[in-house]
Amino acid sequence: MQSTYTHIVLGLGATGLSVVRYLVAQGIKPLVMDSRRRPPGVDVLNTEFADIELIAGGFDCRYLVQASQIIISPGIAPDTPEIQAAKDMGIEVIGDVELFARAVADRKPCVIGITGSNGKSTVTTLVHDMLAEAGLKAVMGGNIGIPALDLLATDADFFVLELSSFQLETTYSLNCIAGTCLNISEDHMDRYCSISTYREAKLSLYPQCKFVMFNRDDELTFPFEPMNQNTFGLGVPEGDEWGISDGKIFHGDSEIINLNDVSLIGSHNHANVLAAMALVDACGVEKEALVTVASQFKGLSHRCELVAVVDGVTYINDSKATNVGATVAALEGLNTHLGDVFLIAGGDGKGADFKPLTTALEHVSKVICLGKDGPKIAKLKQDSLQVSSMKEAVDAAAELAFSGDIVLLSPACASLDMYKNFMARGDDFKQCVEQLDGQ
Repeated sequence: MQSTYTHIVLGLGATGLSVVRYLVAQGIKPLVMDSRRRPPGVDVLNTEFADIELIAGGFDCRYLVQASQIIISPGIAPDTPEIQAAKDMGIEVIGDVELFARAVADRKPCVIGITGSNGKSTVTTLVHDMLAEAGLKAVMGGNIGIPALDLLATDADFFVLELSSFQLETTYSLNCIAGTCLNISEDHMDRYCSISTYREAKLSLYPQCKFVMFNRDDELTFPFEPMNQNTFGLGVPEGDEWGISDGKIFHGDSEIINLNDVSLIGSHNHANVLAAMALVDACGVEKEALVTVASQFKGLSHRCELVAVVDGVTYINDSKATNVGATVAALEGLNTHLGDVFLIAGGDGKGADFKPLTTALEHVSKVICLGKDGPKIAKLKQDSLQVSSMKEAVDAAAELAFSGDIVLLSPACASLDMYKNFMARGDDFKQCVEQLDGQ
């Protein structure tokens, strides 16, 4: 066993493996630690890097305090006692995105950073597709899909990074050509002591950007101090802003596209399209590529995804709505729908306050609740129905709904109390709807 290591990777999984891969390519042999007895990725580690030591089941301070650099996975809080002890001794603690930032530091700005409580994946994908439509080599990753360090193997013109608050906690030197915080609502309150500390983590992206685009409809996204900035919003734009007027998207007084020609449905998705267009425009891309993608992009799985229409009832899978803000956005996006809306919600609320749902629930005909915190959501709406499984929820909604109505799975909660992840939850919903269709 090696007595000391200069670099220690905390947390395995896809991110940890990408860090190991990167360090080894730099001629560095790291030590890997994980609090789990058998962390995900251990078989890959043993196959690809048989000589890399793994300590599983906890963090050994004897190694941590001798390192020169500790690279932690986003799921590990920097104030974990063992990590804090190392920081107190002056040992550098960073994340994989910071390693990525240093690797591209000598290039001209080529990173687009996207954070926010909701809509990150949709906007990241839209930005990537718009750049690609313009003939540019763009890759995307970070909190979506491929870990940031693995993107370095490409010869990309642009790196489009979805960034979580966890990742931003340990990222300091991203040199983004453009960046945005789309919105902020309560999330991960089991990790943050207040929404203000969560906001600070999100907005730490701004000083790392040459150009900042924020949401003028959400004051929490406003920069702490003025910088090279612009705004997007659902209202009429002023000056050089991005916005909507007379059912059309405008950049200042320049018309971009009619909302009827935008494939994505709902006001929250229109805000996502505005943000994506503004970021890509800041990179010098012509209007035509923006319009083409906005007219063709159908959305991502588990994000207000149309599953089926059964007996005239529309079933929508928004399982990615793992916080209250996402569900509020989905419901507000359906405000103009003429039929009834039946909401399936519940799961692990991660310590969030559900009260902000109250106003949005006024437009819901019936709330069907399941999961650990389902009872808390049920209290917000009279005559809510509580069930124990997704099948019960879908069957109950099908009994209540008539042609022209919508059944929306938008849980406002994480899925881990009942499922492996939000994708598994959404797939269960889709399977239950398919069973309805076959009856």
